[in-house]
Amino acid sequence: MDLTLSPEQTALRRLAADFVEREVRPHAADWDRRESIDPDLIPRLGEAGFLGMTIPESYGGSGGDHLSYCLVLEELGRADSSVRGVVSVSLGLVAATILAHGTEGQRRRWLPALCSGAAIGCFALSEPDAGSDAASLRTRARRHGDGWLLSGAKTFITNGTWARVCLVFARTGDPGPQGVTAFLVPADSPGLTRREIHGKLGLRGQATAELTFDDVPLPDSARLGELDRGFGIAMSALAKGRMSVAAGCVGVAQGSLDAAVAYSREREQFGKPIAGHQLVQRLLASIAVDTAAARLLVWRTADLLDRGLPFETESSMAKLFAGEAAVRAADNAVQVFGGAGYLDEFPVARHLRDARVTTLYEGTTEIQQLIIGRALTGVSAFR
Repeated sequence: MDLTLSPEQTALRRLAADFVEREVRPHAADWDRRESIDPDLIPRLGEAGFLGMTIPESYGGSGGDHLSYCLVLEELGRADSSVRGVVSVSLGLVAATILAHGTEGQRRRWLPALCSGAAIGCFALSEPDAGSDAASLRTRARRHGDGWLLSGAKTFITNGTWARVCLVFARTGDPGPQGVTAFLVPADSPGLTRREIHGKLGLRGQATAELTFDDVPLPDSARLGELDRGFGIAMSALAKGRMSVAAGCVGVAQGSLDAAVAYSREREQFGKPIAGHQLVQRLLASIAVDTAAARLLVWRTADLLDRGLPFETESSMAKLFAGEAAVRAADNAVQVFGGAGYLDEFPVARHLRDARVTTLYEGTTEIQQLIIGRALTGVSAFR
């Protein structure tokens, strides 16, 4: 097994790191405090090609493989998980799903704008009463003439107030996973109300929203994929999305390690830098091992995906481990900083707050354990 990055991947990683140091890191603390990243960053992400990775150039994308995509997400996560989330949702959950399941008209309408940063997308699956049990969603689309009327509510929707297109999953048939259909809903549709959620523990720079649909009219051309087959589309998107989250978690862990190592060399106690104290080195070593292990799980998933092999279980493994590892890494980094780590003057407190949600969204830690258990035993614990 050769884990050496290609020259192209190495160059892309360097490009992403330079972009992060110039466009993201200097502003991350301020964006966190004011609970909003700078909207002008979105087109710059598009100009760099980061919003079009894995999308063919014929649709306005920048192409490339999934490992390259993960390398970029790691660099973004290293500086600001909120920025990483904007990219992985708009590109990984929305644009990639349109590419995989959309009609040619839907691809031509939405993909160039999503890849350039002229528009971003949101993935509207979660509801107030349907989180981990997404198959129980209540948002409904009912037939109205040649089209549909969409009613219901979604919550915790990343990019929700910024998106120009919402990928919405609604019930069109019987209860359960077989009665769900996917729709592409323009954000300016009449009857759609969006409210931003404030006061989050982490990912504060990200626009997270509640969406309400009050008989939103949709033509049948807004339907993405086959009728009553939307749940499978959602699960397929999330399987790839978990790899994206895991890649961002590697970035959080690496950012925590970089900050802790640098601080330990500068901070002196008992007459020498704290880097020379054994228990501090133990903390640093734990962060380093967690980071390396999480990175290898992500790379393994991306490699399987790029080779067209089954990757879903490995994606859950990567998301499970990397999410928990990012929390441990950031927590250990705060410990290295001591009291200073409790202040937002340093990045480690933000890393810890941002990392915590990665054990919750796109499938909780417990859901990942059930997915892995089902793969191992052939027995489902869900129903």
